[in-house]
This record gives sequence, C-alpha cells and structure tokens, in this order.
Amino acid sequence: MSAVLELRTVSKVYGEGSAQVHALREVDVTVSSGELVAVMGPSGSGKSTLLTIAGSLEEPTAGEVLIGGNDISRMSGNDRARVRRRCIGFVFQDFNLLAGLTALENVALPLELDGLATKDARKAALSMLDELGLGERAAHFPDDLSGGERQRVAIARAVVGDRKLLLADEPTGALDSVNGEMVMRMLRAACKNGMAGVVVTHDAQLASWADRVVFIRDGRIVDQTRTPDGPETLLSTGSPS
Repeated sequence: MSAVLELRTVSKVYGEGSAQVHALREVDVTVSSGELVAVMGPSGSGKSTLLTIAGSLEEPTAGEVLIGGNDISRMSGNDRARVRRRCIGFVFQDFNLLAGLTALENVALPLELDGLATKDARKAALSMLDELGLGERAAHFPDDLSGGERQRVAIARAVVGDRKLLLADEPTGALDSVNGEMVMRMLRAACKNGMAGVVVTHDAQLASWADRVVFIRDGRIVDQTRTPDGPETLLSTGSPS
C-alpha cells in the first residue's frame, strides 16, 4: 500500500514567550491507501490540531506534511486549496452543511467548485446518496433531515469524487451509539475502496472499527495499537487513561 498521508516530525506552537502552547511535538504519522486510523487522547492533547494540519487548514511550525508524496508546506496557497478540493474529504462533528442547499446540492458542490459540469456533479452526488440509503432524501434541506441523515450527507460529500484522503473530526459526537457505529462502518467502507482515513474519536468502541489506533497526549504520540480482529481487540487492550 502506498502512503497517502505523511506527517514527519510535525510540531505546532501557538503564541509566544510565556504564552506559548505546544499543541504538537515532533509527531510522525503515516497513513496508507486503504487504511483507517483512529486518533484518541484527552481533551487538549492535540488531536484536532493534527487533523487540521493533515488537511492543510493550518501550517505546522516545524516538520513536513506530505499528501500523495507531495510536500504541501512548499505549495502556494492556491495549490494547497486545489489539493483540499481534489484530494481531501472532510467530515466535521457539526456537519458543516449549507442550510440553503438540498442534500444533493451539498454533496455536488465540491465537484462543481472543481469544475465538473453541474449535471455530472449531481449525477455523481445522487449515486453516492443512493449508496448511503439517502436517494429519496436528496431533495430535502438539512433542517428537514435527522442528525443521522445529515451526517450521512456529510460523509457522502467527503467521499464523492476521486479523493485520496478522508479526515473526520469527532464525526459521531452528536449521534447515538447505533448511528455512531453506522458512521464508522461507512468510513471504513470508504477506506476499503482505496481512500486513506483519519478519524478523531473519544469512543474506544467506535475506534475499534479502525485498522490502527494512535494515542496522543500533550501533543506527542504515546502509543499505537493495531486492531486486526475488530472491536474485541481494542476493547480488551483498552486505551491510556
């Protein structure tokens, strides 16, 4: 499997002098095509910062971030934006759907922004919604959808098209356990189709859907656990307290 995402000795510092906060400290993470990695750790440990840097929404203070072998820190702002549109799918805890667009239009929007004809973008969007059991809800606006349905729309938007990297920040935080497991199952399925995925979650049972769990504390990676046998493996080993 080829590496899709590489973080090489990445550090992130906010503020100056006595007000400095070291959000990440020399973090090394590699995620390959077809692999789903869960990131866990206490509040303030640097999980979300890791995700935003991996998605080029922030720049590291030090270190390198490579997507598909290309160092995005050396790219211009326009080139980084193009990588985000074409290569990276984001799933946020609060969904970030546009209230004035239907489910279909929300999913098609990234493809249209990247230059795909509206007709073709909406055809691809509808196909993805159908795959997630939302074809009949395509014409509904986000406010008319349940929390689980909105989350599935957000996932459809993240994986539609030819994206290589899926980044999800607490995607199950607003959902009950049944819908939470459904979301993790869909993220895992997307990775089995060739994407590389990184998901931040606080729930060990949900993290067990990943191939590997990375534990982070005080900005440092302190442990990694592979979960080859599914939920039972992670639940039996536990996570750092």
